[in-house]
Amino acid sequence: MNYSYNWALKLFVFTFVLIASNVVEAQNLKGIVTDKEGIALENVGIFNQTSGQHSHTNLSGAFSLPSTAVNDSVYFSNLGYKTFILVVNQNHFDEGVNIMLEESSINLDQVVVVSKVDAMTRFVNIDVQNDPVKSSQEILRKVPGLLIGQHAGGGKAEQIFLRGFDVDHGTDVAISVDGMPVNMVSHAHGQGYADLHFVIPETIDNINFGKGPYYADKGDFNTAGYVDLSLKKSVDKSMVSYESGQFNTNRFVGLFNILESSKSDAYLASEIYLTDGPFDSPQNFNRVNILGRYNYKDIGKEELTLTASHFQSKWDASGQVPQRAIDQNIIGRFGAIDDTEGGQTSRTNLMLNHTKFLGEDQFLKTRAFVSKYDFELFSNFTFFLDDPVNGDQIRQYEDRTIMGAETVFEQIDIAVGTDNRFKYATGIGFRNDNVDDVTLEHTLNRKTSLEQYAFGDLDETNIYGFVNGEYKTGNWTFNPSVRLDYFNFEYENKMSVLYDNKSESKAVVSPKLNTIYAVNRNWQLFLKTGIGFHSNDARVVTANEGRDVLPKAYGVDFGTIIKPIDKLVLNATLWGLFLDQEFVYVGDAGIVEPSGKTRRVGVEVGGRYQVLDWLYLYSDVNYTYARSTEEADGEDYIPLAPDFTAVGGLSFSDIGNFSGNLNYRYLGDRAANEDNSIVAEGYFVTDLNLNYHIKNWTVGVIVENLFDTEWNETQFATESRLFNETASVEEIHFTPGTPFYLRGKVSVRF
Repeated sequence: MNYSYNWALKLFVFTFVLIASNVVEAQNLKGIVTDKEGIALENVGIFNQTSGQHSHTNLSGAFSLPSTAVNDSVYFSNLGYKTFILVVNQNHFDEGVNIMLEESSINLDQVVVVSKVDAMTRFVNIDVQNDPVKSSQEILRKVPGLLIGQHAGGGKAEQIFLRGFDVDHGTDVAISVDGMPVNMVSHAHGQGYADLHFVIPETIDNINFGKGPYYADKGDFNTAGYVDLSLKKSVDKSMVSYESGQFNTNRFVGLFNILESSKSDAYLASEIYLTDGPFDSPQNFNRVNILGRYNYKDIGKEELTLTASHFQSKWDASGQVPQRAIDQNIIGRFGAIDDTEGGQTSRTNLMLNHTKFLGEDQFLKTRAFVSKYDFELFSNFTFFLDDPVNGDQIRQYEDRTIMGAETVFEQIDIAVGTDNRFKYATGIGFRNDNVDDVTLEHTLNRKTSLEQYAFGDLDETNIYGFVNGEYKTGNWTFNPSVRLDYFNFEYENKMSVLYDNKSESKAVVSPKLNTIYAVNRNWQLFLKTGIGFHSNDARVVTANEGRDVLPKAYGVDFGTIIKPIDKLVLNATLWGLFLDQEFVYVGDAGIVEPSGKTRRVGVEVGGRYQVLDWLYLYSDVNYTYARSTEEADGEDYIPLAPDFTAVGGLSFSDIGNFSGNLNYRYLGDRAANEDNSIVAEGYFVTDLNLNYHIKNWTVGVIVENLFDTEWNETQFATESRLFNETASVEEIHFTPGTPFYLRGKVSVRF
């Protein structure tokens, strides 16, 4: 009996100790991560090698890592810093953890595969840091699978290709800068028009992106994906750069650090860009940019960023040319049928971004912006089709003011049981576009107005709200969210003799659910599902009495990201996207062409490899099958939808004083019309960048189209008539791609 009692007592004590030890094991490790200057580091990846738990730092550098025990190994990784490994002891729980990361050269093993829906952004920003953006045209090309085409040598917004979309100038990709929308609703030239040329490339800090309609904080135009550029909050040193090259090209850039203190930073940036381009008729292109930015940060209390910028540009253009005019030796590849095309545009922005720390795990983020925008464009796509005497030149014009604001409340690190964590964000916001004198008219030589096709004022307002949740349990992360958008469209037709003002309104609900499974710190699987939309032009909405206002897009992604070794990252995704109605707004003719329901399915694969500390390789390959679902087989092609694209390159640094990049991009042949009887030819183009560094000076060489490939940058199947023709012809019209283009560059930091 006594033996049984002793045995039971020992069993009880053992069980108690076991339970107690489990309680100790399930502790929550908290702390702050900073650099050597004590500046808080945001989005540092944190991973417990023992338990598999993962987290990241917030805006104040703070983190919370559940299910952590004594002797666990915890990794702290951030781009541009050496990975730090912490072996946990009891003092870390009692006193908290203060981690200081040491700066180092950019390296792939600094990034952990975190459980976030935009996880690929962290790896792509290595591409950005290793190969900084050198021109406005390169900004969007950093997004894997996204290609662009320029119509007017940098004057107009680029034509965008992504996930089997000819996005035109932005109809299905939501683009923003520090949260300020770039896409223009009901634009004079095309719905969603997104001109990023007001961004000075040297001010870009990183690029955040996501593909598909899976993000509750993104609304209109987020069907194929979104891109958000983050600008630098401060600059370490002032910099002056001068670039000169072929085609009478000159570019000056200045970044000036004008304030640097423990809590405040401010800098000015400017850019002047002049070029004639490779065309027979000089472009007389000029662009002027200026930006001022102030950042105040009181760690643990608040952060404020104020930004003011102005951009203006003016150019002449040779326009798109028909292949037959070249075949008949009427013009050369860089000639023009109507060389009086061109335009001018400007944009002035004021932005405020504010974060208030309400408590240890609560934040209130507010942003507001106002933009003044002007646009005037002269084009001629059909030459003498409609007017055999004067030609078919058109003028598009608008005068726009955009205002908007958004407030988001975030609550992070809510304990649910011992090991589970929940966080959420809820936000409300609005955007208003007031556009005066939206014009489409027939002109001659950019001087004479022959006939007015459309003229009016429009007002468009979008009010929205969203809730975004994230629940982590074990290796699983669940991200449910929902967004509500309300639109009001108003258009006054000023061509009418009587007062003609019409308005319509529409609301849409967009639910999303993303699921991520972290196999370990180097491997994750994800399933993304969601509904998005793109809006139609206000002039069409009011004319159609509110029909087909906000056609929906239904998307699903299934994929994986894996780091089989520290210096290699691979990603693969199978995806599908289905549109209720694909509207193509033809701004050049002032009409909307509905193309019915469409489906796109595709596969994306990519790889990034840090071969050596000084050598980095990357490549992304994409295949898409895009078809209309309401047309007969063989007549169901979606014009200009790319089916196969690939981009990639290599970067090297610290070879003596040398660094550089060699990049390529490939766009395959694609159907230019619905039955594939007209084909837009693909291209393979290679660019080179070499730099030599000595003390504070850098001397560089930039070569676009290294092998002088003959390629067509933008292409369309267009019906046109030349001055010597009696009948019209439909064929490929194109803007020729830049030939071998050499520029030299010198910069100094001080």
